[in-house]
Amino acid sequence: MPKNNIFAEKDLSLFGQGEHTHIYKFLGAHMEETDGVSGCRFAVWVPQAKSVCVTGEFDGWSGDKYYMEPVGNSGIWQGFVPDAAEGMLYKYVIESDTGEMFYKADPYAFSAEKRPGTASKIAKLDYEWNDEKWLAERRKTSHFEKPLNIYEMHLGSWRQHSPGDGDPDFYSYNELADVLPAYVKDMGYTHVELMPVMEHPFDGSWGYQVTGYYAPTSRYGTPAQFKHLIDQLHKVGIGVILDWVPGHFCRDSHGLAGFNGHKLYEIDDHQEWGTYKFDLGRPEVQSFLVSNLIYWLEEYHVDGIRVDGVTSMLYLNFGTSDESKKKYNHLGGEEDLASKAFLQKCNAAVGRLHPDVFMAAEESTAWPMVTYPPEEGGLGFHYKWNMGWMNDTLKYCKTDFPYRSGCHNLLNFSMMYAFDENFILPLSHDEVVHGKLSLMNRMPGDYWRQFAGDRLLLLYQMCHSGGKLTFMGTEIAPFIEWRYYEELEWFLLDYPTHAAHKNYVKALNHMYLDQPSLWQESYSQEGHQWLDADNNEQSILLFMRKGADDHTIILLNFQPDVYEKYRIGVPKEGAYREIFNSDDMAYGGSGKINVGPLETKEGKTHGYDQYIEVTVPPIGGMVIAPIRDK
Repeated sequence: MPKNNIFAEKDLSLFGQGEHTHIYKFLGAHMEETDGVSGCRFAVWVPQAKSVCVTGEFDGWSGDKYYMEPVGNSGIWQGFVPDAAEGMLYKYVIESDTGEMFYKADPYAFSAEKRPGTASKIAKLDYEWNDEKWLAERRKTSHFEKPLNIYEMHLGSWRQHSPGDGDPDFYSYNELADVLPAYVKDMGYTHVELMPVMEHPFDGSWGYQVTGYYAPTSRYGTPAQFKHLIDQLHKVGIGVILDWVPGHFCRDSHGLAGFNGHKLYEIDDHQEWGTYKFDLGRPEVQSFLVSNLIYWLEEYHVDGIRVDGVTSMLYLNFGTSDESKKKYNHLGGEEDLASKAFLQKCNAAVGRLHPDVFMAAEESTAWPMVTYPPEEGGLGFHYKWNMGWMNDTLKYCKTDFPYRSGCHNLLNFSMMYAFDENFILPLSHDEVVHGKLSLMNRMPGDYWRQFAGDRLLLLYQMCHSGGKLTFMGTEIAPFIEWRYYEELEWFLLDYPTHAAHKNYVKALNHMYLDQPSLWQESYSQEGHQWLDADNNEQSILLFMRKGADDHTIILLNFQPDVYEKYRIGVPKEGAYREIFNSDDMAYGGSGKINVGPLETKEGKTHGYDQYIEVTVPPIGGMVIAPIRDK
């Protein structure tokens, strides 16, 4: 194999220092012409190896023809294979320092063989994008100044051909591109968040146990087809967020585990998930992961990244109950300082290279300053999932009506810390699996009350400060938990109550988009004002949301009682109107709505000198806005 060295000393140095942000442009498989011969250049990091050979369809999988050569003392091996063509499968044959032989997929491969195959696939990243208008708009306006309503998705189970008939017959990226953008746009979402699309061997991991960090899963098609899906989403104004898993990886033998016969990418077992934790203190692993992060932003035009399992990264003893096995840092604490520094490095790199992209953390503890800049001691994320709000609210919603007055604090406590971080309120896939029940099945009471409770939960989420995230299928109100191996129960829409619920979610989403007061000051105390937080006897929350020059009033009634002529104090004289009511008969409600202008009357109420009177719906809520003079 030709010895031409493509690595500049600067790149080797940056890689070895953990500072390279684009190492994927050098490592992996790259089509090129060398000495007038077309083929593919391969490069892989395998320090301590005795030998490395690349084998594949181009040599009949002989495993002993194309030996690679080391690049100095970098631990990198490289070589050129003539006539290796796009689409061909390949692996590395690695001989460890003890003489053991391993067949490994390429950590930097841009594509992979469809499972159950485990080889890497030579692929180009060519694609002609058509989303410059979207990107220009993204650069122009901060994401903090826009509504954020996320539709979380598992691509393989949103839609399927021949649902439930043996091995899932997935929609391809191209097929999804034909139907998904229009659906999400019509429903009033602003973004889709895709559970990990990086290549993974086991469907049941939902993508969270990765083998191919640079390869969009071949279950649904090619890299170019995945780009087409993103392009089409951008075309209709929908942002794309990817789940990213830098905390751990699976043990499968063809993947990163024991890559050179020893711990290379890994440092420890992950006690919670039966995987390996990345060695985030190792510079070359940092370069691998930071470059991977930048890769998805640059090569796939992704608009946001949600980092999975941040809590498991930040604590050395996450999932460890045996005191004798616990570890401590040099300061005597349980914080994983290497992981903290790595996350700060990731967020700093994104801020430096792509300041119009946002980073969100799945972090469930009271770790301080998750959404503060690294230079101020924070982790540098833009958003943090509000797991406290989610846990408290769902616990409250499971409580039967006679007992709700005793746990009212579960509803209002979130506002005690709502602005300590920039929060996203998640009702995610994790809350509708593993026996936790669907959202509908959490609700007490008969069929009607369950639907009413589900509508009220979603209204509360939409009107609470912070970004919003709901898992796919929420809009059709399933009674069963999510099943990753079959498509959503779309047949439920043949039933009027479920169809009405979908119409409700659509109307709720668009109401949110149309009311700047619900999102303009979503991460500031200025955007929220309690009118009555402590009405536990009636289980009612009453508050105001404020925008730059408007306000809305939200009343939420978590009991099946109806109240006539309920007084609400308002800041201005004049007329108000109900712009949304979850009890509307069009959504399956009982019809306790407020029609026509709501004129103010004199009288001290909720700290104001005037009030309006409304009918309060059962297990329902309303949004009220002032009528502006034309």
